Amino acid sequence: MRPSFYGQDKIRYAVVGAGWFGQVAVLPAFENAENSELVAIVSGDVEKRAILSQEYDVPAYPYEELEDLMESGTIDAVYLVTPNSKHREHTLMAARHGIHVLCEKPLADTVHAAREMKMACEDADVKLMTAYRLHFEPMNLLAIELTNDGTIGEPRLFSSINTQVIDEGNARLIRSLGGHPLLDIGIYCVNAARYLFRDEPEEVSAYAATSADPRFRQVPEMVSAVMRFPGERLAMISCGFGESKVSHAQLIGTKGDIRMNPAFSFAAKRRLTLTVGKDTKKQDFPAQDQVAPQIVYFSECILNDRQPEPDADEAIADLLVIEAMILSIERGIAIPLQPTIGMTRPNFRQLITRPAVREPELVNAAAPSDD
Repeated sequence: MRPSFYGQDKIRYAVVGAGWFGQVAVLPAFENAENSELVAIVSGDVEKRAILSQEYDVPAYPYEELEDLMESGTIDAVYLVTPNSKHREHTLMAARHGIHVLCEKPLADTVHAAREMKMACEDADVKLMTAYRLHFEPMNLLAIELTNDGTIGEPRLFSSINTQVIDEGNARLIRSLGGHPLLDIGIYCVNAARYLFRDEPEEVSAYAATSADPRFRQVPEMVSAVMRFPGERLAMISCGFGESKVSHAQLIGTKGDIRMNPAFSFAAKRRLTLTVGKDTKKQDFPAQDQVAPQIVYFSECILNDRQPEPDADEAIADLLVIEAMILSIERGIAIPLQPTIGMTRPNFRQLITRPAVREPELVNAAAPSDD
């Protein structure tokens, strides 16, 4: 029997942030989230508020009224789609008012900020979940299952590339907003290495390279890194903001390998290729709504008082690796890590699928690039 802590069957959300991803993926996803209700939108753009309020038939508020909204008793949770450096501020505000937080990755732009967010939510007894959509996505969960059941033997080597061209002026290129290729797209590669190896890296070495393009005044153009995992296993990742769109991951074991392409895209058809010995099988996955499953799952956690996975610890583990990579770039040396103990890993029981959402007309927002 479902607990009736809220006396309701749906969790009421305010979506905070109405940029490109908020408009193209988060707001439409509520159509596929049967236990969740969009009741408010928060944006700093007057035109966005007017048009999106009418389109979704909910009130829209400026950021100056966000705290009043949290005090109003009309929302139970927020989905934060704000710039990375704003996540801490908005999460601490939500915790003060007993509001649960589903936060886009990265959870914060620093480990220190993420730990503050975790502590504030624990002290307020509210749930905090990091929006790692691939923890609910069928292709990545199948890759995890195939690895766990020994299909490719002992997993030994992981490699992944996640690149795209980012246009001038995008928040991903602004350091004060938490912009950085590792924080924005490299984090998918780090997270995938951790959930496929089901372990934490012991050491990282990283390198950055930047062309003379003025877009990269504040953040590096590209980063490549190697993570050494226990048991003498290696994970190699590359990410960048100045290269053609590539999203690929491969896990190589002693008996075979798994390839995912595209590995990290949120609105594309995907293919998993499994090779064991001389036998190769391919499985295709249609484009799906990858955001609604997160919302459905988080609402279930709230309604049933369960700890979500991925939680703040999952996000902090990635940020620890990324900060070590940045330090490695600065110092030109390998950086040792103290692995996080007792991590909860994603598994196939978390699978939730929903059909692809309609593509909305954007209001004063644009994709990160035309690529």
